[in-house]
Parts: sequence; structure tokens; C-alpha cells
Amino acid sequence: MADGGGSGTGTGTGSGRGPPCPGAAAALRRWEQLRRRAAAAAPWARGLLAAAAGLGLLYALLRLPLRLRDGLAAVTVFLSTLTPKFYFALTVTSSFISGLIFVFEWWHFRKYGTSFIEQVSVSHLRPLIGGVENSPPAPAAFSVGENEANRQNMPECKVWRNPLNLFRGAEYSRYTWVTGKEPLTYYDMNLSAQDHQNFFTCDTDALRPSDTELLLGVKAASSALKMVAIIMQKAWRERNPQARIKAAYQALELNNDCATAYVLLAEEEATTIVDAEKYFKQALKAGEMIYRKSQNCHSQSPQHEAQLRRDTNVLVYVKRRLAMCARKLGRIREAVKMMRDLMKEFPLLSMLNIHENLLEALLELQAYADVQAVLAKYDDISLPKSAAICYTAALLKARAVSERFSPETASKRGLSTAEINAVEAIHRAVEFNPHVPKYLLEMKSLVLPPEHILKRGDSEAVAYAFFHLQHWKRIEGALNLLHCTWEGTFRMIPYPLEKGHLFYPYPSCTETADRELLPTFHEVSVYPQKELPFFIHFTAGLCSFSAMLALLTHQFPELMVIFAKAVLRVIWPVSAPSVLASG
Repeated sequence: MADGGGSGTGTGTGSGRGPPCPGAAAALRRWEQLRRRAAAAAPWARGLLAAAAGLGLLYALLRLPLRLRDGLAAVTVFLSTLTPKFYFALTVTSSFISGLIFVFEWWHFRKYGTSFIEQVSVSHLRPLIGGVENSPPAPAAFSVGENEANRQNMPECKVWRNPLNLFRGAEYSRYTWVTGKEPLTYYDMNLSAQDHQNFFTCDTDALRPSDTELLLGVKAASSALKMVAIIMQKAWRERNPQARIKAAYQALELNNDCATAYVLLAEEEATTIVDAEKYFKQALKAGEMIYRKSQNCHSQSPQHEAQLRRDTNVLVYVKRRLAMCARKLGRIREAVKMMRDLMKEFPLLSMLNIHENLLEALLELQAYADVQAVLAKYDDISLPKSAAICYTAALLKARAVSERFSPETASKRGLSTAEINAVEAIHRAVEFNPHVPKYLLEMKSLVLPPEHILKRGDSEAVAYAFFHLQHWKRIEGALNLLHCTWEGTFRMIPYPLEKGHLFYPYPSCTETADRELLPTFHEVSVYPQKELPFFIHFTAGLCSFSAMLALLTHQFPELMVIFAKAVLRVIWPVSAPSVLASG
């Protein structure tokens, strides 16, 4: 019993299995001795290995110049025996390959705005060679409220209705008849269709399955108004102008007091402003009657409140367009009175920017004191800015000094206080919309303004300059002052996409939206201009240089061979001159 307890000092494991084989124990002892000897001899082995590596490196260093000299001599002999045809084929091939690279680089830049070679080198090659990859900055520890405020302060590429948009039938269509070009894009007209549906319809006008019988010809006196609303709702969605006009006449057959039908005919069927004004007067008569009825019963239900909002929009739209008709027909004071009355009657509809129509009419009257009074009310820090606000303010400041302003005199004596104020106002306007000066200075040609504009974009610049260029020309010296000072704005904001001076950073999405709003035959102004990457210049130069070499090799083969050998002699002077001479 004592022998099986496993408590002895032998080689037992204490697991109850008995002692291992004596041969295995001897093998384990020999393995342990060999391991200890190898560990003791490791420093000597490492030293011998390092010595052998050093000798090998020394041999390679001593051997390399001899091999390099022989290799260069062999390459020189090979190149010296080449014919002019080889050089011509080589230069043509290199020119073709560099041309393909240049075309691909240019296409990639035009589509994505970056260089493909530069993007690949920064993204993939720099980490391989040990460069530090640019990582985005760590997010700051802002609170939730600060994040919400930052998101609200970020500029958005929001499309706005052009306050001074033209009449389709009387102005846009006449342009198409004369030039054969379409001044409005499908995207712009689609936005107008959405505006008309939002302004001139409400939820009670929605088409329901129970209303389909009305469209099939069931005529009931109680449902006539409902059917008119359905017809006009479909009319605003029609793409074909003739279909819209036909639908408007159908609505008038059912209800002779349909104001929106007269609006559609005034906008699209009337070929002159006089005809448009007649239609709008009929729309005003019908709209006022419907508006009074809606006022009397708007508190009865939410549906009646929606109808009152719809009828209010129709009435404001009609009065505004009537004022614009009077402005275009030369009755400026009448137009100003109508606009002022409209702004007093509906003060909550300031989002329609009726004050911009008023500013333009007052400038036409040269009532600059009244213009300043309007600016004092609407050029407020809490209200959204526009090119009309900023550039009109700059025009009034420039008017005070433009007659006596001279760049030579100003450079000698310095700027006066009034001149400094005028220059600062111009810089403020240019920072808000940098596209306007080129149109005011007639460095770019104008087109008809679109029905929608993008604030701070080229579309807004076209719309502003189209109506206000004459007001700048009327003030002597104003354009000269603008010409001398507007480019100084860009020295204050060298990185407009990252940081602004008086406004938020310039939005980078304006180019895409402007291309959708402006016609294809118009060259869209882009700010800031995208500079061509280095590799586009490099590949263009490489392509041109190799093509020139190919042409010279084809025209003067013997001379180019001599030139190639001379260059080879400069690059590899270690080769034997007799070898080159033998070629």
C-alpha cells in the first residue's frame, strides 16, 4: 500500500499511472543538455552570422561598380546600334500613352473635381512609403444644443421663387419664337408646377375615388365647384402648355369666376403684357369675391381655414402680377402704390419678397430716399439676405462718391470715409454673391432670368443684373467704382469654402443647382474656380514633348539619332567613347 501512494521522490507523476519508461527519461535528459549548450553558444553563432553578412555586403559593394560598368557598356552598345525607325516608334508610343493618360486625367477632373493620379498616390502609395495619411479631425465635444445650432447655421442650397420672374406667354415664349432656344429648363418649370399646386390648391381639392364620376361627365350643380378644382389641379400638373390652356377653358365653362383659370391664361396664353393684364383683372375680380366668402366662414372648420389660405395666396399672387404688369407698361407710380398696399394688407407674407419688386420700381423712379427706407427695414441681421438687398445697399453708398472717385487720386491721398463705406458695401455684396459683378460690368452676356433662383448662385446673379443693370448705368461712376474695387473682396476671403468674412462660407453646391436652373446654352459662372491639378499640366506637357520628338524624329531621323547619342554620352559618361564612336 505504501508503494502505490505516489509520495516518493522518484520520477512518478502522482497521477496513479506509475513511473514512465526509463528510455524516455534518458531522452529527455539528453534534449535538455543540447538545449543548454545551444543557448550558451547562441552569441557566438550570431557573431559568426553577422561577420558572414558583412563580408557578403563588402563583396557586393566591391563587385557592383564592375558589373555596373559592364552593364552600362552593354546598354550603350545596344542603343548605339538602334535605327531611326526605333526612335520614331518609341516616341510615337510614348506620346500615345501619355495622351491617353492626359485624356483620362482630364475626364476624371471634369467629373469628380480631383486628379486620379494624385488621389491614388495620396490614398494608397503614401501609406506604403511611410507617409502619414491625412485623417479627419476629431469631433469637438459640443453639446446637443450647440450641434443643433451649427446645423441650423449651415448654408443650404435652397431654391427660391424669383420675385421678378417673367411672363411665360408674353416674354419667355416670344424669346423662343425669335431665337429658337428654350429659356426655361424642365427642372425650373417642374418647380413652378409644384409652386402652383401648393399656392392654388388645398387638401379639400384632392381627387378621391368618389370623385371619378365627375370626370366621366356626371354634372351636378352642387359638385360643379368641386369639378373645377379637380380640373385646375390636373392643369397645373400638365407638361404640355396647350393642355394646360385647354383645361383652364374647361374650368371657365363650368365656373366663370374661377380665378386660377384666369391666372393660367394670363401667364401662358397672353402674348403681350396688355393681354396678360386683362386676364389678371378678371382674376382679381373673381379672387376678391371668393376671398370675402372664405373670410366669412374660415372659422367653421379646418377645411375652411385651408381654403382661406388658398384664396389668400391666389389674391396676393394676382395683385403682385398686376403691379408687375403696371411696372412693365410704364405706370411706375401705380405699381409702387399697389406693392405698398399689398405689403400693408398682408404683412405676414414677407417670404414672398415683394419688397424686391418695390426696390426695383423705386430705383426706376430714382426715389433713392424711399429705397433707403425700404433697405432700413429689410436689410436686417435677422432677415435672409439677397443680391437685391446687398447690391442695392452698395449702389446707394457708391452713388454718394462715384461721381468724384478716381483710382489715381485715391491712391495718392487715400480713401475718404464715404469712399471707405462704399468700398466696404461693395465687398459685402460681392462676398454674398460673387457672380454679379461680371454681369454688371458686361464681362459675361445675360440671358433671360429663370423662374427660380439659388441665392448666392449664378441664377440669382442673372436675375438681379437683368433688371438692375440699367440702375447702375444711370448713376455716373458707379460701375467704375465697382470695377476698381470688387476683386479686392477675394483677398479678404482666400478660402471661401472654409471661412467667410461677413457671411457664412460660400456653399459648394451652387454649381450643380445652377446648371439645373439655367439653360444649356448659358455658360454657368463657377466660384471659386477649380484649378487644374499638377498632373494634368504634367501629362499635357509630357504628351506635347513626346509628340514633338516623334515629329522631329520622323522629319530629321539622322540628326535626332546624333542628338540621342549625345544625350546618352552625357547621362552615361563612364562608358567607353570608342564604343559610341563605333556606332
